[in-house]
Order: sequence, then C-alpha cells, then structure tokens
Amino acid sequence: MFTNNKLSKAVRLAVAFGAASTAVFTGAVVAQEAEEAKEVERIEVTGSRIKRTDIETASPIQITSAEEIKAAGYTRIEDMLNSLPQIEASSTAFTANGTSGTATLDLRGIGANRTLVLVNGRRLQPGGLYSSSADVNQIPAALVERVEILTGGGSATYGADAVAGVVNFVMKDDFEGVELNAGYSGYQHKNDNSFIQSKMDAAGYDYETGNSGLDGKSKSLDLTVGGAFDGGKGHATAYASWRQVDEMLQKERDYASCALAAGTGNCGGSFTNAIPNFDIYPIFNGETDFNQNAFWTIEDNGGTTQFSEDVGVYNFAPVNHFMRPDDRFTLGSFVRYELNEHANVYTEVSYMNNRTIGQIAESGLFFEPFVFDADAAVFSDAQRDQLAAAFPGADQYSISIAKRNVEGGGRTANLEHNSFRIVTGMDGMINDTWSYDVSYQYGSASSSDAYKNDFYINYAGTRVGAAGEEECVGDCIPYKVFEFGGVTPEAAAQMAGAAIATGFTTQKVFNAFVTGETGWTVPGHSLPVAAVIGVEKRDVFFDRTVDTIYAEGALSGQGGPTLDLQGGYKVEEVFGELSVPLVEDVAVAENITLELGGRYSDYSTSGGENAFKTAIDWSVNSEWKLRASYNKAVRAPNVAELFASQGLGLWSGSDPCAGDDPSLSQAECANTGVTAAQYGNITPSAASQYNQIAGGNPELTPEVGKTLTVGIVGNPFENFNFSIDYWNIELSDVISALDPEETITQCGKTGIAAYCSLVNRAPSGSLWLSDDGFVTATNQNLGNEHYRGIDLSMNYSMDVGPGTLSTSLLGSYNMKKFFDPLPGVDGTSYDCSGLISTKCFPQPEWRHTMSFNYTTGGDWTAGAKWRYFGAVEFDGTSRNVLIGDEIEGVSFFDVVGSYALTENVSVQLGVNNVFDREPPLVGSTLANTNTIAGYWDLLGRYVHMNVTARF
Repeated sequence: MFTNNKLSKAVRLAVAFGAASTAVFTGAVVAQEAEEAKEVERIEVTGSRIKRTDIETASPIQITSAEEIKAAGYTRIEDMLNSLPQIEASSTAFTANGTSGTATLDLRGIGANRTLVLVNGRRLQPGGLYSSSADVNQIPAALVERVEILTGGGSATYGADAVAGVVNFVMKDDFEGVELNAGYSGYQHKNDNSFIQSKMDAAGYDYETGNSGLDGKSKSLDLTVGGAFDGGKGHATAYASWRQVDEMLQKERDYASCALAAGTGNCGGSFTNAIPNFDIYPIFNGETDFNQNAFWTIEDNGGTTQFSEDVGVYNFAPVNHFMRPDDRFTLGSFVRYELNEHANVYTEVSYMNNRTIGQIAESGLFFEPFVFDADAAVFSDAQRDQLAAAFPGADQYSISIAKRNVEGGGRTANLEHNSFRIVTGMDGMINDTWSYDVSYQYGSASSSDAYKNDFYINYAGTRVGAAGEEECVGDCIPYKVFEFGGVTPEAAAQMAGAAIATGFTTQKVFNAFVTGETGWTVPGHSLPVAAVIGVEKRDVFFDRTVDTIYAEGALSGQGGPTLDLQGGYKVEEVFGELSVPLVEDVAVAENITLELGGRYSDYSTSGGENAFKTAIDWSVNSEWKLRASYNKAVRAPNVAELFASQGLGLWSGSDPCAGDDPSLSQAECANTGVTAAQYGNITPSAASQYNQIAGGNPELTPEVGKTLTVGIVGNPFENFNFSIDYWNIELSDVISALDPEETITQCGKTGIAAYCSLVNRAPSGSLWLSDDGFVTATNQNLGNEHYRGIDLSMNYSMDVGPGTLSTSLLGSYNMKKFFDPLPGVDGTSYDCSGLISTKCFPQPEWRHTMSFNYTTGGDWTAGAKWRYFGAVEFDGTSRNVLIGDEIEGVSFFDVVGSYALTENVSVQLGVNNVFDREPPLVGSTLANTNTIAGYWDLLGRYVHMNVTARF
C-alpha cells in the first residue's frame, strides 16, 4: 500500500467537491471529511469494488451526510432524500389509496424498480406484499453515516436493477459510546384558502378554517451503543429505534377537503353517493334495452320516497388519509472481529416491524347491476308509477346501484411488515496488495394486509331485494336503497366485509471477490493496474397468499380480484473491474486513469445477459478534474412482472369516448365499440377510474439501459468548488403495460386490431359501470425511454465575524424525459420534461436545493435552506382551469439551529416551509389529494425538535 503527493491532492480535490454536501447545515463537514480521508489509505466507494485513495470516481456520486439528515428534521429517511433534485417522490407516507405501506426511492423518475438500494454496499431485499422494490423503512435514520447516490448505471458492479443508479446507505458500524436521540415534530397550517372555500360553500361542503394547531405529530427515540472488545480485536455497534406518527385526514386541510374537478375548478365528487343514484335500463321478455335509460336518485316527498332526476355526488375527500399513521420499531447490530492479520469476520443483523393504516372513503355499491321485477316490493307505489311511465311495458329493470355506505365508515388497509436481514462474511489481506471479501446474506420480508370495512357484494342481492335472490328474513337486515334514509348502521354493519392477504419474500446472496494491484504498469506511469474479480449468486422468491374474498373480488371497493402470486428466479454471475493508470505528470494531465468493468449474468428465467462500464478519470492538476463514463445496465423482470395472475383492476384517466362531448369523433369511437346511439351518452367516471385487466407475463426479457455521463470538477479559487455533470440514459425493451387511455385513443384513430382487441366495452358502452367493460393491459417488453440532463453542485465558504459561513447549491436541469411506448407508431411518444399531465409526474426543467450554514465552532450553529421546484406547463387533452397554461415555480424555505446545552447534551430546533406555503392545486384528475403527494410540501409548516445525549 502506498501514498504520494499526487494522490493526496486528488483526495483534497475529491473530498472538497466531488462529494459535496447537499445542505451544509454542519460546520466544517467538508474539512472534517478531508482530514478523515487523508488518514485512510484505501476505501471502497459506491460504484466500484476497487479500493481507492480518494472518494471520487469517474461516475458522479452525491453524498448526504448524517448531519444533513438530522438537520432536515424528518423522521422518515425517504422524506429527506425526496427533497434532492435527482429523486422523484415514489411510495411515501402521503399515499393512502392503493398504498403498499412501504417507502421507496426513485432516481430521475425512471422508476423505483430501476433504483438499486444498498446497505454498506450490499443489496437490500424487496419490501413486501405489494412491492418488489426495497423498503427504506428498514433504514434507521439515526444510524446512517452517509448516503452515497450514484446517478448512473451500476449493473456492472452490483448486478441488475441499477439502471437509474444506486442509493447506498453507509451505516455507523464503528460507533463508540452511547447516544440517545429523542425527536418530536408536527405540522401547522392556517386554513384560509379563499378559492377552495368558496367552491365548498357553493357545494354545501364543510371544511376547517383558521389555525390548525400542531397536528400530524411524530415522536421518535433512537439508542445507539458501540465499542471495542477483546483488546481492540473486535468492535460491536448495536441500535434500537422507535417511531410513531399520527394520522392526518384530508379534511384537516381546506385545500384537500373536496375533490376539485379539473375542467371547472368546482368541487366534484363521486356518483356513488350517500343518497343512492341509479342507472336504470328496461328489460322486455328477458332482453335488456340499452337504448333506453334513466339516471335517477331518490327524494322524500311527504314521507313517501320517489325517484328524482336531481342526481347528487358524494364528497369522498375528507375521509381519506392525507398522511397515514405509522408505528415502526427497528433494532440491529454490526460486529467485526479480527481473527488474525489475514482474516476478519463480520456480521450485520437488522430487524424492522412496521404497522400502518391506509384509510380511504367509505365503500358501497359502485354501480353494481341487479335485476328487479316491475312489481318488486322494494319500490314505493310512486316509484313503480315512475318506472312504468318511463319504460312502458317493461316487466323487469336492470338497475345499477350507486350507494355510498356512509353508515359503515371508511375502508382501511391495515398493513404490517416484518423485515429481517443478516449478513455474515470474512475479509482480509491476502498479501500487501491483494484483499478478499466473501459474504452471504439472507433477507426476508413478511407482510400482511387486513382490508377492513369494505362492502361484501355477495350479500347485496338478497339485502337489496333483487329478483331471484333469497328473501331477507330472520337475522338478515334489508339494505333499503330505494327508501329515503332506509339504510341503517345495523344494515351497513351486516354488509361489512374483510379480506386478508399475506406475503413472504426472500433474497439470498452469495458474493465473493478479490481486489488488489496486479503489479503491471503502463509505461510512463508509476502506479500499477488494480483489479477486481468475483462471483455472485442470487436467489429471489416471493409468495403472496390471499383469502377467498380477495380472490373472488367479493369486496365492491377493490375494483376487482386480488390473486395469489408465487414465483422466483435465480441468477449466477461473474464480474470484474480494472483500474488502469494511463498517464501521469504531463503538460495537461497530472493523472489519467481508465476504469473498466463487466458482469455476465445467467438468469433462470431469461438466460444470459451482460453489463459493462467504461470510464475515464482525468486529473488535469490539483484544481481541475474531468470525468466521463459509459455504462450498459440491465434490469431483470421482477417476480410480480413475471408471475402475477391476470385479473380485473382499475386505472386512472379518462375514456375519450365518454361524456356529452367526446374528444374522439363518432367514427373513431365506433372503432372502440361505441354505437351511434351511445355516442355522446356514455357516462364518464366521476372518480376518473376505469376497469382494466392487468397481470404478469413469464415471457418477459430484461430491460437494457445505456448511460453516458461527462463532467468537470473545479476549484478555481480558494474556498470555492463546483462540479457539472451531463447525464444521458436510454432504456430499451422497457417492461410496462400499454396505457389503457392510449390503447383506446390508438384504436379510435387507427382502427388497428392490435389495439381494438384490447378494448372491451360493456353493452352500455361503459368501461367502468360494470365488470363487462375493461381494457386489457398486461405486461410486455414494449417501448423505449430517454432521459437527459445536467447536475450542478457548488460550494463556497468564507469567514464572517467570529465564524464561518458556508453555502452550497445542488441543482438539476432536466433536458429530456421521453417516452416512446409504441416505437414506430406516430403520435404515441411524448416528452415529460417541463410538463405535468395525466401521463407526466411534474418534471420541472430546473430544480435545486440551496443551503446556508453559519458556525463559530463553538456551542451553536444556524442554517437555512431554499428548496426550489421550477415551473411546469400543463399538457393535456382536456382543460384544467386550476393549472391554466402552467404551474409557476414553487419555493420552500427552511431554518434550523442547534445548541450544545452541556458537553454531552445538545438540542436542535427547526422549521421547514417557514412561510406555510401551500402546494399548487392540480385537481382530482391528476392527484387524489388535489395536489401531488410527496413532491411539494403537502401539509404546511413542519416544526421539529431533537435532543441528543451522548456519553
């Protein structure tokens, strides 16, 4: 092993700005890391298994320190990371409808399943029942030393899934002493949005006003203990953490208290109303006449119930969770012991229990169709007369009932996850220049979902009095939908159904590699070629078991069956890397190093695949550095994509042939199965949800991603440094399902059978009023995607008064976010850069985080942060009066301060979103909560406090 002056310069340069902080809330973080780096001769950095003398690689790496995580005040690690410009919000605590209960990370918006999550350089297992991505709930924030984000392909080093990049959580496995952290936080907001309050006044809805007080409160407690043993041969770190988060409902914020209709800006709702609505068709001699129709509700007329055309909608928003309640407990340990000078054994053990509940609006009869005799006793005399007048001669009626079960309360998904992970291995020096590492890891996640208080549809026919059903007598309580106020809480309770699903996933990984210096040198360079060669074997298995109620789709609020899922795959791999020093001490290069890497993977499901990387690391001098890399990455289809049973579910969007003014012409809609009589008369879904048949495909092949990065790192003058990196990611053979709305549109415009065969309209023409209408959208290797942009990082510090003021800027300029789901088909591709739409998560062209920190090196520090989300234009086929042409840029400002009460005790106070900036409103078509969950600050001002005692 060696050091020399040139490499020491590289260390200073790399530490100073290649791994610049995203928010410099702690004084002298860069200087401290620089000093620590000088003391370490060889370290392993995310993106390579070759141990280096600096922490900068040819691929850009962004580092977030433990101090920054703590200063942000979040109890959930994903909330902190989602504030970085390179990460797009994925599954978060602000998701209730259809939540998996997990927390995932999504680099560049390319997909959480294309972002590889590591802990100490090793894979984190898939998260649970409904997600194949890693659940970062397993990560105890208080024990994170730093987070290293490699924003580029990493498959050559780590295997599949690192298409968008790698997020590596480096843990404090060498902790000394005892540390106890106690945290308390909550949200505060002034409900004074006059726009939406006027809309709710017009609709007659209730809402909160004035100061909310502190709500959505969170409490946390973290204990870390560590130290050496056996004369310093061994070291152990152990931790335990607890977190509790209170629920928040949408009704607690005025701007989310009703579902805003994008086209009008008014409060909308669901036709499945507390006072039932009915879609009625006559039946003559057993044949339903779909050309005759009445859409009615009921009203009370002097004690007698009659039908009415004054159809109402239900405001479902207030009941939904805005933020899910959460209880989490984690514990674990890191132990390392030196057997001799050539062998060290180590173990990592972690366990997590997480319980959360996702509540959404009440269930009910969602236009469930039943047949009623014309003289049925459930009708009042007035109703029979109205039906007879509207449909003369009909002997029966097909009536789709839309009744919100408000008497029974909201639906809740009660989710629990138990994750366990153990890593054991041995590493050490073979000789002075070569080392080895052999490890085996086992990770599992067991999870359960008890879905409660939904509407058990199998009882409905009897209780509503449909023709051919058993009579509701004895303990059976009729569900009197045709009687005004006829449904009682007791009747609702008998309709309450529950379904249970359990899941278990395992990931087993054997990894072994050797790394060191070969002794070969390129003529003219003093440093030898370094290499890695290794093997890896992974075994992934997933099993989801559901009860009969889930499997039959017997709960009306589920949108279709949830089916068993079982499957897995194995992969055997060989990988290698080379670091080849090429040039040193010439006019324009202090050092140039070529980095090469490759991996061959043999999948049990799809056969052989290869990945590779090529990179150049060019140190012009101690102040300037150039870098470039090219990667080929792969992502193998996960278990759900391969083996999920095909079944009925929901998709969000719009039917271009529904409504009184369809966006497609009559001839185009005819291609999708709409008759001339139905055109302009198909009722659109008020909830913007339609039926689809979705599921897996065992014939899928891996996706392929190719990533190019080119960057410059500079230190043009003292105390200032920057890095600029251009990145370009192209994906092919993308695994996805064809967007149902796009399928309908292409069928209408082209008439091509490949599209039209996927559109199956019910006899009424609807794609949502009954299970007979749906769009088929199963998984396929379909299209291409292309992402391109520039990342910028800058840091500057200067002396101000008795202390130092440090500033940093981390920004990302998005140039392209292009989707081509059907290559070669005109009009199907689109670019989401700078846009928001039903297809596009809001992707500003520019987004940044700018931080300021002041420290005296004494008892206190103070900091501020500016988080900016650039403007996005609206790109949609329908009008959105809430957005207009664009959403203007949004800024949020945070402040934080810390003070050392004693030598061992410190306190931190902070406020995020100081000015209580509300998120932009986009309406219910684009978001369930009227705004984008997990992206902009959702709940108002966030106040946090943390007390740390260390001994």
